[in-house]
Amino acid sequence: MRNRLKVLRAERDWSQSDLADRLQVSRQSVNAIETGKYDPSLPLAFRIAELFGLAIEEIFTSPSREDRP
Repeated sequence: MRNRLKVLRAERDWSQSDLADRLQVSRQSVNAIETGKYDPSLPLAFRIAELFGLAIEEIFTSPSREDRP
């Protein structure tokens, strides 16, 4: 699953540790989500969306939807 987490984090000048603290997860979890090595649970995806004030779909993109216009 692709995501805009790194871009959104950088726009706020947050480190991975800053974001991890806000989400109550490890920095390694943030890194794994940003690099696509880990897909967050639905509750974590909702926390991420709420933190950035966006809908989940505005942050995460399903690979099957990427090819659509």
